[in-house]
Amino acid sequence: MSFPAFQRQREILKLALPLIGGMLSQSLINLVDSAMVGALGSTALAAAGVAGYTAFVITALILGISSAVQSTTAYYYGAKCTVSQNKTLKAGLILAIILCGPLILIFYPSTGLVLSYINYDGAVVELAEPYLDWRVIGLVAVALNLVFRGYWNGRHHSKVYFQTIVLIHLSNIAISYVLIYGKFGLPAMGVEGAGLGTCISLFIGTIIWIIYTLQQLGLGVLRKSPLDRQILRKLINRTLPNSLQQTLFASGYLVLFWIIGQINPLSIAVGHVLVNLSLLMILPAVGLGMAATSLVGRSLGQADEQAAQYWGFDVAKVAVLLLMIIALPLNLFAQQIIGLFLIEPQAVALGTELLRLTAIMMVIDASAIVLTQAMLGAGASKTVMQVSVTLQWGVFLPLAFVFGIYLGFGLMAIWWVQLVYRCLNAAGFIWLWKVKAWSLR
Repeated sequence: MSFPAFQRQREILKLALPLIGGMLSQSLINLVDSAMVGALGSTALAAAGVAGYTAFVITALILGISSAVQSTTAYYYGAKCTVSQNKTLKAGLILAIILCGPLILIFYPSTGLVLSYINYDGAVVELAEPYLDWRVIGLVAVALNLVFRGYWNGRHHSKVYFQTIVLIHLSNIAISYVLIYGKFGLPAMGVEGAGLGTCISLFIGTIIWIIYTLQQLGLGVLRKSPLDRQILRKLINRTLPNSLQQTLFASGYLVLFWIIGQINPLSIAVGHVLVNLSLLMILPAVGLGMAATSLVGRSLGQADEQAAQYWGFDVAKVAVLLLMIIALPLNLFAQQIIGLFLIEPQAVALGTELLRLTAIMMVIDASAIVLTQAMLGAGASKTVMQVSVTLQWGVFLPLAFVFGIYLGFGLMAIWWVQLVYRCLNAAGFIWLWKVKAWSLR
């Protein structure tokens, strides 16, 4: 299936903009959450931060289910097979429950132990433990939400994700505020209230997804659809490698911060600011990548590999252009932006130079992010895992330690090593996409 260039770009943006909006809203809400907890003091903020990142790493164990459901649904959507689309949803929901059960049984009784390995401050761990308990319970809602998101994105209903995620975040703000500070006669729960508020809002999101799905499909569709074991196996084969890759990626940031921590406190502060800014910058590329997953999967369902390849490259071009637009003001006003987060002149000077490098890095990384998601859309999750893990754990982290710590070149050297790593990552996925390493043939 061929589209004129303008129509192709319109198709990309129609899918991607709601996804980008939802992700940006999540980042803004995270800032609001931090502000609410931060009012309780630095120890409370540290506890929420440590527990929140730990929850992120645990959640990474199930993140692969979303792209698995999305790529499989998009394939059957392209093939115009409604029955298999519904079977994919049912298999995904069952797989979500299967995955979450053991994780909750493992992590819920041991949250305090896990946190004690990450942070040695007893006061921080004491506040963080009940917060993490609620986040672990909320894994069920997260998994179900990921399945519904993947299914409806695969059917090109990306606006539903945006609407649902905004409602989740708004309810999170309201509920967490009431629970943290004890409004309307409720006891003030502090940091734990933030965790409980997040947990409740996640289940509210699940209810919204269920209502929408029942409205669109009807009550009897899932009940009457038998479990397709072949589709379930396909989802498992696509979910597990990507979930492992996501977990190792998240864990890699823990190792990176440990490496930076060996330099000095100033480097830790600068490093945290730069990483948080880069994660915010890259969200448009992630949203575009999710659109690529649907477009590639749909084309393969239509048995059109050439169209699938064109979609991957077209979305990557849009992502690079968009990141260049975002990177320009970061380069021009790097000092002013860094000055919003850091006050020491030495930290501002170092951060300014590294922010300009980070902006270049994110432009380079845009194509890799999109083509990674495109390969997931083609079902090549094992290839994505092998390349990503090899470059991050086999190249970047060891060289960051060697140049930054062992040879003593500090944070500047770590960032230059990261630039080289991003270049290799982008070149690798561009080559894999060009030679059709994802091809079903």
